[in-house]
Amino acid sequence: DIATADGGPRLVTHLARAGWLQWRDSVPAAPPRPGKGPLALRAELDDGQGFDLTEAGTQKRLAVYVVHDPAEVPGIARLGPDPLAGDFDEARFTALLAGERRQLKGALRDQSLIAGVGNAYSDEILHAARMSPFKLTGSLTPEETHRLYQALRSTLTEAVERSRGVAAGRLKAEKRSGLRVHGRTGQPCPVCGDTVREVSFADSSLQYCPTCQTGGRPLADRRLSRLLK
Repeated sequence: DIATADGGPRLVTHLARAGWLQWRDSVPAAPPRPGKGPLALRAELDDGQGFDLTEAGTQKRLAVYVVHDPAEVPGIARLGPDPLAGDFDEARFTALLAGERRQLKGALRDQSLIAGVGNAYSDEILHAARMSPFKLTGSLTPEETHRLYQALRSTLTEAVERSRGVAAGRLKAEKRSGLRVHGRTGQPCPVCGDTVREVSFADSSLQYCPTCQTGGRPLADRRLSRLLK
């Protein structure tokens, strides 16, 4: 979200899964060449600095909006509460989950339920809470809800603190360095030493530790099962 100095329109972007912002101290004078490259947008500020928005892959989902109020963007208007807000207490979290009847992984990733938890940090939260990503929200006991709330707040707070003061170009590497299970398939769990496993879907995957989260039982990976037939 970038605001103009005179209170005019704001530039709001959603990077989606494969989007990235690259800051430039000096924007090239020559316009970018048209083609099938990853560049989606180049913006130049009054002082000559600027940034490129790029998106890798064949599925293009990056979005850019020019609005007077960020709430005009549909995706922002339907966002759920900020899990790090001062008024997001355990009672509010419990009330949100009470109306859900689905797997924890999907509930945590639903931006209309809770804002800001994506694929990576939902894996990390569930690992910290010692819960299966396939566990149903309706099956949570009060103690488990408390544990999940604590894991949500602590995981996101630590991620924000690690990123504080880090240059934009190093944020992705910093994020990866702090992850315990996400993106670490086949590596040892830093808590118990078991091998981190993966479940693949059509356009994403999740990672988890069997010992820490599922009582030592591997979760079924339907896509892998189909490949083995």
